[in-house]
Amino acid sequence: MSLSSTRQAVAAAQRIVVKIGSSSLTTTEGGLDSERLSGLVDTVAKRVAAGGQVVLVSSGAIAAGIAPMGLRRRPKDLATQQAAASVGQLALAHAYAESFARFDLTVGQVLLTADDVVRRSNYRNAQRTLNRLLGLGVVPVVNENDTVATTEIRFGDNDRLAALVSHLVGADALVLLSDVDALYDGDPRKGGSKVIREVTSAADMAGVDAGSTGASGLGTGGMASKVAAAKVACTSGIPVLLTSTANAESALGAADVGTAFAATGNRLSARRFWLAHAAGANGRLWLDDGAVAAVVKRRRSLLAAGITAVEGAFDSGDVVELINPTGKVVARGVVAYDADELPTLIGRTSHDLPPEQRREVVHADDLVPLR
Repeated sequence: MSLSSTRQAVAAAQRIVVKIGSSSLTTTEGGLDSERLSGLVDTVAKRVAAGGQVVLVSSGAIAAGIAPMGLRRRPKDLATQQAAASVGQLALAHAYAESFARFDLTVGQVLLTADDVVRRSNYRNAQRTLNRLLGLGVVPVVNENDTVATTEIRFGDNDRLAALVSHLVGADALVLLSDVDALYDGDPRKGGSKVIREVTSAADMAGVDAGSTGASGLGTGGMASKVAAAKVACTSGIPVLLTSTANAESALGAADVGTAFAATGNRLSARRFWLAHAAGANGRLWLDDGAVAAVVKRRRSLLAAGITAVEGAFDSGDVVELINPTGKVVARGVVAYDADELPTLIGRTSHDLPPEQRREVVHADDLVPLR
C-alpha cells in the first residue's frame, strides 16, 4: 500500500519529536513499567542509529511518584502532585539514563515550565540548549517542571508542550504516542467508531468527538489535547503522526500506522510562532471589519482607527489578541501602547492624533494572523 506524502515525510524526518504519555510508561498502581520504557528506548535508539535526531517529551513524573510515596492514586491537591513529581522525576530520569546507556547514548534532562515558552528570553534559551544537546549527540528528555508548576500540571499531559518543542528545535515531524492506536470519529470503546487515517484539512475533522480526558486516570490529557497539539504543529508546517505506544516501532519506522496529520501551513519564524502559540496574551483589542481585512488579508499594521474596544490590563510590549466583530480571535501581536493610553485613541485616524501618537498600535512585523 502506498503511503501518503505526510507519512513519507514523517518516515524521512531527520529531526523528530516523540511524545509519550503517563499511561504508556506506568502501571495502573503507579510506578514505572520498566518493560514499556525499555521498549520505547529500543525504538528511539534505533532511529538515532539510523542517523536521526530525537527529542523525547515524556510525561510520567507524577505517576511514577505514586507508588514510592505510598499513594493509592494520582493526588488531586497541588502540593501532593508537586511532591509526587519531585520523587517521580528522579526515578524517570534515572530509568531513561540507564536504558539509553545500553546503546551508549547519553540523556539530557530538560525541565520546562510555561514561563520558558511564554517569556521570549526563556524561549530562546531553551531553544539554544536543546539544539546544542542534539548537536552533541545527546537525547534530550523533556518534561514539564511539575515540582514548581501550577496550572501547567493540567497543561494537556505535555501534548501542547510537545508541539511547542517541535517548533523550538525545528523538527521535521512530531509523533504523539498514547494508549489509543489512532484517531476515531467517536469513542473506540463503544463500538461503531471509525478510524480516521488521514487528516489533510479541517473538513476531515467534521463530526469527530475527541473527548476530553484519558481513561486510565494517570494522565491529564486525552485525545482532545492531542488533536489540539497536532493542530498547533500542522498549522506551523510540521506533520504529525498519532498512534499508540504499542505501535512505536512502526511509527518511527515506516510511519504506516495511526492517524497522519498533514502540515497545512508554512513554517513560521521562531518569533512568529512564539507570538501565535507560545506567548500568553494580556489583553484584547476589538476590531471593525475594515481593520480585520487589513490585518488578516493584507497583513498590514493595526491602526487606532480600526479599533472599537479595549479589554485587559497590559503594557506596551505585551502580547494581545485581536478580535473580529463576532468575537473570534483573528490575530495576535505585540501592542505598542499601554492599555490606559488607548481608549482616547480608538476610532481616530492618524491625522486626528498628535504626532507622538501616530505610530501603529500593533506593527505588521509584530503581528501574526491566526488560521
